[in-house]
Amino acid sequence: MEKTGLRERLNWRVVSWLLVGVGAFVIVGANVHLVYVATGSQSACVDHLKAEGSDGTYRAAASAC
Repeated sequence: MEKTGLRERLNWRVVSWLLVGVGAFVIVGANVHLVYVATGSQSACVDHLKAEGSDGTYRAAASAC
């Protein structure tokens, strides 16, 4: 029994490896973008509502400004 023309052109192993490669490329690209954004951006300084002497529990450990 001979293979049909479509099966000769699209080997399932080739297609599956291409899908794995595309998936790996997307994951690596997303991680590179995440690292780029995390290292390239810094939030602006904002005033904190709770000062060191207040009895509130939420405040910045140290000011970056």
